Amino acid sequence: MTRWALVTLGTFIVLGAAGVAVARFFGKSGSRLSIQVAVVSQWLAAYVLWSFVVALAMKYRALGSYEAWWFVPFALAVGWWHYRVRLSAGRERALSIFVGAQLVWLSVVLLQAGLLMP
Repeated sequence: MTRWALVTLGTFIVLGAAGVAVARFFGKSGSRLSIQVAVVSQWLAAYVLWSFVVALAMKYRALGSYEAWWFVPFALAVGWWHYRVRLSAGRERALSIFVGAQLVWLSVVLLQAGLLMP
């Protein structure tokens, strides 16, 4: 388990560095392509992290089931909104949408597991 955690962490570091390098290669820090790469890399990292966390929760029986495919349309819709806000309102406002979306997804996961029902 520790080996997989370290491999996952190393992969995140390498993918993050590659994402920054690609963004810098294609333009300055605030160019549209740079922003697209940044938003896509954030959402891909969120998908991987959610998959990892939910797999751990299922292994230790904190969650009974998880429908991972629901994250894809959610990430596409909110990711598009995240990108549009980043272009118009700036980085901080877009980051608040990203964090808020992760909290919404947490509530979806807890609802799917039946942990929010009395």
